[in-house]
Amino acid sequence: MLEETLEDAESRMNSSVSVFQDDLDGYRTNQASTSLVDRMRVSIDMGGMTDTMLMNQLALVAVESARTIKIEAFYPEAAAAIVRAIQTSDLGLNPQVDGQTIRLILPELTQERRRDIVRMARRRAEDARVSIRNVRRDAQSMIREIQSEGEAPEDDCIRASKSLQDLTDQAVGRVGELLSEKEAQILA
Repeated sequence: MLEETLEDAESRMNSSVSVFQDDLDGYRTNQASTSLVDRMRVSIDMGGMTDTMLMNQLALVAVESARTIKIEAFYPEAAAAIVRAIQTSDLGLNPQVDGQTIRLILPELTQERRRDIVRMARRRAEDARVSIRNVRRDAQSMIREIQSEGEAPEDDCIRASKSLQDLTDQAVGRVGELLSEKEAQILA
């Protein structure tokens, strides 16, 4: 029972780290990256019904140059929906449209904007850490419950608690590493 609790906690912590990493991929650096728009949600009218799809389901997204992202919509209606989604996003970019081809030219980031992006990344990192700590809290209460019901010896429960703390430290450490790497990219 203790092993299952630790495995579940590790899985949930890894999931929190993965979600954080995916979020960081969406933060803009000075280098064009498809991850900036790949997972953007696009609302598209499909014969009277509105559906929300990911950008990479509606178009081919590629880096054309160091500061340009090229988006090739699969069909004309998707191009119009993609342009609307980009304009209403918080990217602050103005798409250039040529038929079904959309280009996003990324301007040089100002120091102020870089600091804002770093602040957002730090807030998101703290959210990830809180999520990891919540997993630890849940697992710790499960270990205490197992111990109080006599399903495992006290020594095993103490070892499981130490293992849980090690897992927590590793996950929080990975969040810190990812944040440091992203900050370096943003500020470079």
